[in-house]
Amino acid sequence: MTLRKGEKTTISIQEHMAIDVCPGPIKPIKQISDYFPRFPRGLPAAVGRSGTLRPAVSQPSVGPTETPREDDEDVDQLFGAYGTTPAPPPAKCPPAEEAVDLEGYESDDCTALGTLDFSLLYDQENNALHCTINKAKGLKPMDHNGLADPYVKLHLLPGASKANKLRTKTLRNTLNPTWNETLTYYGITDEDMIRKTLRISVCDEDKFRHNEFIGETRIPLKKLKPNQTKNFSICLEKQLPIDKTEDKSLEERGRILISLKYSSQKQGLLVGIIRCAHLAAMDANGYSDPYKTLNPEFNEEFCYEIKHGDLAKKTLEVTVWDYDIGKSNDFIGGVVLGINAKGERLKHWFDCLKNKDKKIERWHTLTNELPGAVLSD
Repeated sequence: MTLRKGEKTTISIQEHMAIDVCPGPIKPIKQISDYFPRFPRGLPAAVGRSGTLRPAVSQPSVGPTETPREDDEDVDQLFGAYGTTPAPPPAKCPPAEEAVDLEGYESDDCTALGTLDFSLLYDQENNALHCTINKAKGLKPMDHNGLADPYVKLHLLPGASKANKLRTKTLRNTLNPTWNETLTYYGITDEDMIRKTLRISVCDEDKFRHNEFIGETRIPLKKLKPNQTKNFSICLEKQLPIDKTEDKSLEERGRILISLKYSSQKQGLLVGIIRCAHLAAMDANGYSDPYKTLNPEFNEEFCYEIKHGDLAKKTLEVTVWDYDIGKSNDFIGGVVLGINAKGERLKHWFDCLKNKDKKIERWHTLTNELPGAVLSD
């Protein structure tokens, strides 16, 4: 604009609105649409009027008359995080976890529910499966405050029941919980590792209503190698259906560690009841008597006088009961060893017959089938 000598400078209202009042080069002010861009995921960061990409973080103004633009910067960071085109280096970077969270709430089912990091280890010597739950990221919000109170629970399939359920502690008000908690199943056999699947569910604890399901994953145990830790980082899935054809009569009620030894000196079979693990809760307080525990240790041994040659015709029935005062005892579960048994139960009996004077310990699964109703002798 050219001015004659002595003429005052005048600026129209339109020109005034198009000038940034800060010292420095004249540049257009932002439009309302700049703050609320609409574009699908994958497009670059918002484009200004000049057609050039704006940095993900706006440069702060140094003008004395302009208010701080922290809100502008937050909006730019938020939508700039979705761009695939590299933006100029920002003045300040948001935390890494926040960036992951933003990506976590896309419409894709996998990332919408969150991811879970955990590791599994099968200790073959001690018949134990160690499940270390590390952390979760970007969980689906379940509460009114946009957060959740997550915990993780484990089940072994088939035969899922309260007896084989394990769970972590609950962490409050977070979508990115870190547990670093190890849950252990005892009495896991090589047979279990072939046919069992571990179901890992993430749930939201609610004090006033039923706990809510967030997502789950299932790991066939045959994927694990003995004594080798395997790490997983898996997207949670929607709840998968459980096989309805599963035989309910063989519901698992816990595990029992039994030792067998035929003593040539005593001319009898020595049966050791060492311990139980993950027993089904029978009392209202969530435990079973006599020791108010679901993992009792007995370490007791019984001797049955019998000729070695007669053992092939016999059956050993072991049952576990919940002792109650003033009313009948509750049957927890049982197991049958003998020539008519199958799998690990048959192998245990056969190894005992074949190896005189050698104590052989094996874990066995308790079921809700009362042994005496099927076999006798």
